[in-house]
Amino acid sequence: MSPPNLKILAYEDTDLGPLCLRRRELLSEPGTVVTEVTLNHEFLMSSYNTDSERAISNRSAEIHGGSNLKALVGGFGLGYTAKELLTDQRVASVEVIEYLPQVLHWLKEGLIPLSDELNNAEGLRLTSGDVYQFLLDEPQQQYDLIVIDVDHSPSDQLGSDEHVFYTEAGLQSARKHLKEGGILAIWSYAESSSFSEALELTFSQTHVEPVRTFNPMVQEEQTDWLFFGVK
Repeated sequence: MSPPNLKILAYEDTDLGPLCLRRRELLSEPGTVVTEVTLNHEFLMSSYNTDSERAISNRSAEIHGGSNLKALVGGFGLGYTAKELLTDQRVASVEVIEYLPQVLHWLKEGLIPLSDELNNAEGLRLTSGDVYQFLLDEPQQQYDLIVIDVDHSPSDQLGSDEHVFYTEAGLQSARKHLKEGGILAIWSYAESSSFSEALELTFSQTHVEPVRTFNPMVQEEQTDWLFFGVK
């Protein structure tokens, strides 16, 4: 039986392990209700603090500096990265590739906080697939922005296999999917010098930026990292 402050909204098996969507009231902040996702019994994401997910979208558009931008997002999650791009006047369209079809089902069924807003959003296209494989294949079209928010970090990936995406060869393949001046952005909870080096070898300009926020649930500051490559 779940604790009285916790509700399991969905629990499904995937090839990456059990996937759980839950809603709970924070014991440390009575009245504050958050939606969380766990994968293979490990915490994956929360609606409580979305600063870095929103920042990667904002900074991608800012670094690009253009308008009428066409964006690709790898990983839907709870939708905050896609939403931030959709509400940016510089962005014309957003395509999302999400590996787990269950996540897109949650959106359609109204189980996540942004369901109402994103189910009716103009300019949003959602597909189920492997964004890494998509970026390794030869491009059928090109994007101004490619935003990847899938793994915990380049060295802490979902699943058991190391992915070539984070290598120089993988980044070279991803680069082909960008228009000239396009931005590849990657979210991470940790800094990575080896990944930074691979970016520098692949792109004409790179930026590595921290996003620091105070997390009252653990009573400490946490730092997420945003990696950007400019074609």
